[in-house]
Amino acid sequence: MNYIFLMAPPDDGGGSSLVTFAFMGAIFLVIYLFMIRPQANKVKAQKKYIDELKKGDKVVTNGGLHGKIVNVQDNTFLIEVDKDVKIKIEKSAVSMDLSKSEEK
Repeated sequence: MNYIFLMAPPDDGGGSSLVTFAFMGAIFLVIYLFMIRPQANKVKAQKKYIDELKKGDKVVTNGGLHGKIVNVQDNTFLIEVDKDVKIKIEKSAVSMDLSKSEEK
């Protein structure tokens, strides 16, 4: 019969645990710098962009509808997608401002 014994490595004074914690801290720092922080900046920029939209701006929604803002309310926009066709959408549904891209 073959027996396999699993044993913990011998304790050599605790230096190993310090290296392990330093390595885990470094991994967390890399994840924060490359994933969490850029996403938070992107969310902040999107909120600022939506807050700056005003009546008359041309926008595109997440669903792909193109329209012009007719009315701005607390959480919604009223956009005109065609002559006498108006749709109420949530502010969070706006993905792009066409007014600024058309000026360029």
